[in-house]
Amino acid sequence: MKKRCSGILMPVSSLPGGYGIGSMGQAARDFVDFLVLAGQSVWQILPVGPTSYGDSPYQSCSAFAGNPYFIDLDQLAADGLLKPEDYAKENWGTNPNYCDYALLYQKRYKVLRKAYAAFLQQRPVPGYDTPYSDDWYRFTFLSDAWLPDYCLYMAIKEENKMCDWQTWPAPLRLRDPKALEEFRTGHADELGFWAFVQYEFAKQWQALKAYANSKGIKIMGDIPIYVSPDSSDLWTHPELFQTDGEMHLTQVAGCPPDAFAADGQLWGNPLYDWPTHKATGFAWWKRRMQHATSIYDVVRIDHFRGFESYYSIPAGNKTAAGGHWEKGPDRDFIHAMHEALGEGGIIAEDLGYLTPEVKAMLAESGYPGMKIMQFAFDSRESGNYLPHTYPRNSVVYTGTHDNVTTEGWRTNASPEDVAYACRYLRCKPEDLTEAMICACLASVSDMAIIPLADWLHLGSEARINTPSTQGANWQWRLGSPMPGSLAAHIAQLTALYERTP
Repeated sequence: MKKRCSGILMPVSSLPGGYGIGSMGQAARDFVDFLVLAGQSVWQILPVGPTSYGDSPYQSCSAFAGNPYFIDLDQLAADGLLKPEDYAKENWGTNPNYCDYALLYQKRYKVLRKAYAAFLQQRPVPGYDTPYSDDWYRFTFLSDAWLPDYCLYMAIKEENKMCDWQTWPAPLRLRDPKALEEFRTGHADELGFWAFVQYEFAKQWQALKAYANSKGIKIMGDIPIYVSPDSSDLWTHPELFQTDGEMHLTQVAGCPPDAFAADGQLWGNPLYDWPTHKATGFAWWKRRMQHATSIYDVVRIDHFRGFESYYSIPAGNKTAAGGHWEKGPDRDFIHAMHEALGEGGIIAEDLGYLTPEVKAMLAESGYPGMKIMQFAFDSRESGNYLPHTYPRNSVVYTGTHDNVTTEGWRTNASPEDVAYACRYLRCKPEDLTEAMICACLASVSDMAIIPLADWLHLGSEARINTPSTQGANWQWRLGSPMPGSLAAHIAQLTALYERTP
């Protein structure tokens, strides 16, 4: 997307509507319509994978599966798989601005199992006329590289009270072929349920994407560079990660200490065994990226610098302070991705500590990097994010999902940082959010992405995520209708700065 354009960052989980969390239903289509009225070209949607402990989509139990919570229950009812009384009268939480994940876990799967029971009555038999299309068989065939292992992983996990796979009985944990076959035989219906959930997610997702594309809106999705330690990916392919002979992690991912985190960030994700990936021609990564580009129009790769070199922390460490840098696959990875995908449609999250080697890798990739307006005025940030320094081949944000809202930044930043921002942007403190938005739109960056919370001038209560913390993230939702004049206001500024489609 080299033409100047703009978009809005809004996770599916944060969409309004009933039943506890945003979904791929009418509220999502309404948001697409809002983007059209606002003159936008892109909806950045963040990862859509299943969440588990910590509720973060960047710690998903699968690099390929979709989030069951995003399945729209009203659509299942329209398809004849549910009755309204199966879900409409349930208590999905009393706060429309808040996702209660514990409540979702307790109730959502019970409803989906009712839908699965109805699906079994409609599922086609090959060679026979039935009410259900053969999309089911097409989906399971095309997903064969990951779906059976994911379903097996989820079924075993359910059998073991959803505990981390490292706690499973040894034969299942270590993937003993006999034990796995016995489990498959004894839990065929449970395997079918998890496949059904992914089928319904895929069907609804493709319908939403088709609707957005028909309106001229491209979907930008995120993929985390790393997988979760409690994931079907690690359990299925331990040879692709830094593990010992018993499938235990030896090194984990994170970030070194900096001005934002004195002990660094201990993410705990498994690190890749890059020599093994290289020996296979990066086959797993090619499958992952091909899957991502099949569901998104544009893919943002989180922590892109980790392909050049990555911070390695001994497994079991309590903080990230004892880690060290290791060399990654660098250009070999870039060349493999170009071979599999071509050279477009990727955005590189290149924030953080950037060496000349990282910058050289990004330049060779041709991918646009990211610029964060808040960082330009944060005295703790050593990089140069001032708007007059941006290259055209970049994506500019006021802030991302990992930042406080811009109004929250204005309220919580040091008086010196706020004063500097106001001098640069030629505005009063109370006008800082709008001034930052305008500076993003006015910049030469090919793409500008503004979080919806910033367009609404919301404070810290609308923050989506605080890195390296747990307990209050990924919960914010838009609980009230957007002002009727907002789309027109956004469209006016978008046209002023020549970003209209």
